[in-house]
Amino acid sequence: MLCMECGAKAEKGLTTDVTDLGSCLVIVRNVPCYKCIECNEVIYTADVVKQLENIIEQAKKVMQEISIVDYSKVA
Repeated sequence: MLCMECGAKAEKGLTTDVTDLGSCLVIVRNVPCYKCIECNEVIYTADVVKQLENIIEQAKKVMQEISIVDYSKVA
């Protein structure tokens, strides 16, 4: 896969996604992604984006100040 920002090669890896909902911070660890070897841009596949959206929706229901979720244990 090529990076959409700089055009360099992006390799499979894992990252941590942080979403600030204003009243709640959702941290999702071990998220599968592609990372650019040049600029470190993170690219998610459509399936991963959908799963992240589901995780964030579930976190909104709990409305803790900080939610930390391990992607590999939810997906």
